[in-house]
Amino acid sequence: MFTDNKKSKHMEESTSSQNIIAQGTKINGDFNSEGDFRIDGTVEGNIKTTGKVVVGKSGFIKGTLQGTDAHFEGKFSGKLSLSGILTLKSTAHIDGEVVVGKLAVEPGAAFNVTCIMKGTVKEMNKGGQQREQETGKTA
Repeated sequence: MFTDNKKSKHMEESTSSQNIIAQGTKINGDFNSEGDFRIDGTVEGNIKTTGKVVVGKSGFIKGTLQGTDAHFEGKFSGKLSLSGILTLKSTAHIDGEVVVGKLAVEPGAAFNVTCIMKGTVKEMNKGGQQREQETGKTA
């Protein structure tokens, strides 16, 4: 009974697609993917993915990255656009322009960017009450 659950769980994990760019590998160019990325080498170009991007300590991306979530331990230089969470470990070094939904930064990370956070923004008036925006319609 227990072995069947372990086998099916293992099979589900092995079917997920993950692209790995190993340390010592350098890629120049643009690419798109629906799978996750693990980058320990160097990528110069544009990356577009619906999966999660993990950049290891030796990883470096120079260019643009569009995706959902990213986890950085290495370096990035360029334009980063994520709809989800950007996680920066203490060894991360990010330069450029960043647009994210959420941001998590460990102490020690270098974050030298122009940053815009997308999400729900509630406008407040002077009294602290939420103010509704006018629609421009007349009665």
